[in-house]
Amino acid sequence: MIILITSDVLTNERGDSLGNITISSDVMRGYTDLIILRVLCEGDSYGYAISKKVTVISENSYTMKETTLYSAFSRLEKSKHVRSYPGSYSGGRERTYYTITEKGLQYYHHKCAEWAVTQELISKFIQKNDV
Repeated sequence: MIILITSDVLTNERGDSLGNITISSDVMRGYTDLIILRVLCEGDSYGYAISKKVTVISENSYTMKETTLYSAFSRLEKSKHVRSYPGSYSGGRERTYYTITEKGLQYYHHKCAEWAVTQELISKFIQKNDV
């Protein structure tokens, strides 16, 4: 079964709601940077392509909102985890490309380690029969 996370509500591949199961936007927000940096580890890219890649990697389970994406780009650029540069034109507009920096790569690995520790900790509070 494929679980879709759109607007923080879980649905199956047909779009049927899975009841009251939701993922807090706070949880997803905490890993937006990791998701974007993971895509940029594969190579430089621009916003729309990164958004599409996130959907592909998640097997259509997660769609990142445009506002979330561009807020993250701004934050990641200010913290020097990514660098932007002008790229090719599309429809008369110049695309802004993003590349991961060495500092960003280190941050990505830190977030991966953080996720592993978080997952291990939270799993201690979940009984097998609870899921």
